[in-house]
Amino acid sequence: MLIYLLLALLLFMIFASVFIVDQQTCAIIERLGKFERLAYPGLNFKIPLIETKRASLSMRIHQLEVVVETKTKDNVFVKAVIAVQYRVLQSKIYEAFYMLHDPVGQIKSFVFDLVRAQVPSMDLDDVFARKDDIADAVKTELEKPMSDFGYEIIKALVTDIDPDANVKAAMNEINTAQRLRVAATEKGEAEKILKVKQAEAEAESCILHGKGVAGQRQAIIEGLCQSVDEFVKQTGTTPAHVMDMVLLIQYIDTLKDIGSNSKSNVVFVPHSPNGVASISDQLRETIFAADILKGDAKKK
Repeated sequence: MLIYLLLALLLFMIFASVFIVDQQTCAIIERLGKFERLAYPGLNFKIPLIETKRASLSMRIHQLEVVVETKTKDNVFVKAVIAVQYRVLQSKIYEAFYMLHDPVGQIKSFVFDLVRAQVPSMDLDDVFARKDDIADAVKTELEKPMSDFGYEIIKALVTDIDPDANVKAAMNEINTAQRLRVAATEKGEAEKILKVKQAEAEAESCILHGKGVAGQRQAIIEGLCQSVDEFVKQTGTTPAHVMDMVLLIQYIDTLKDIGSNSKSNVVFVPHSPNGVASISDQLRETIFAADILKGDAKKK
């Protein structure tokens, strides 16, 4: 019976003296309540009943998110989310475990103090625009004291800035109004350009139309001159009689066109054959006046 008891005691002592430390982890070994040494990843041994594995510290990078509610310079309450990335310094594991009772709480206190000192000096727009400055200030403020306690601050990030819901709605309305004003201005400029271009097109069209009408009339005059000269040579009559006959033919053709079109809106005054003589007299007077003017111009 004693043999079994000694064997059981021996097995207990063997198992109690062996322990394993995981990768990226460091174990604190104490002897009778006093720090003795550090145990690193792998198989380790300790004296049973005298030495104890006090705790294990992870050497990985940790991230702590701190939500800070504060007020901006323009009296807007915001919630800022600060993410602090930190890890235990390999050379200061003792300080990291024994000097701080609550390292997470200590980091939170520093973050709260710094953010509530920085944000109240900024307007809301500046808080969004200068969030990197806030993050850099947090990292700079934490580096020195936390390094003394065995922690390295890797990075500080401002991951979110959340104003009150009413403030966000007002900011969205302001932005919408600004965009609508810009859109209205651009639309007005576009309509102005269209009207200017349309006016330029109409002016150019009128000029081209005028040139076309002038060319058409010139061609008609030249054709009539040739026709009148040929008619005079063939018949021996006077040009005036030829023009009267041409005007009468055109007058009859016009009446024919008006009668054949039920939707015509042409008003022809005076509406009698005697009016042709009047039109002829007016044309002759115009032609004679033009000839006189040309003669005077040549003399000058």
